[in-house]
Amino acid sequence: MTNDASDEDDVRNSTLEAFADTIIPGEKRWPGDRAVAGASTGGGAVSAGALALLEQPGTGMSPALDSLAVLLNEHAREYAEARGDTLDDDAPPFVALSFANRTELVQQLTAPDHPEKSMWVGLALFSNMAYDSAAHLNLADAFAQGHPGLLAIGYARPDATGVYQFPQYSYGRALAPIHPLTTATGSPA
Repeated sequence: MTNDASDEDDVRNSTLEAFADTIIPGEKRWPGDRAVAGASTGGGAVSAGALALLEQPGTGMSPALDSLAVLLNEHAREYAEARGDTLDDDAPPFVALSFANRTELVQQLTAPDHPEKSMWVGLALFSNMAYDSAAHLNLADAFAQGHPGLLAIGYARPDATGVYQFPQYSYGRALAPIHPLTTATGSPA
């Protein structure tokens, strides 16, 4: 791999991470982290694995990620020019925007009348999905890695037997009686 290809990957990845961080903000991974703005404490979409989920073939997004990053940076450049802002050259244009400006631009891109809305909403949905369901990970692996989204939303860990269940009814009451022919393992007889 040439340096140019590596640089292109860095631009793509940091741009997509900055988008995901705009959707569900988190804290910086290291002091000089530019993609993650540090607008929130704890892990956000990036530490939850948004990029890994987007790259999964099943999302249908992976073939478009290079183009989406280029287009997002073009929009960021146009956004900054329209505001009279100068972006520093040390980061891709979207990454160089402040968190507030990233948020405003994403609101514009996902507005009902924006012609590219479906692309940006799709990217936002997968950023959310990485955080709130760890869709790209086995559940046991997600817990072993300390997945920030599952922990933040209070997703139930498995009990001592390894079964994912609530020790009491999740709604505070039984929603229906157990059928009398149900086996001890919960299977219908």
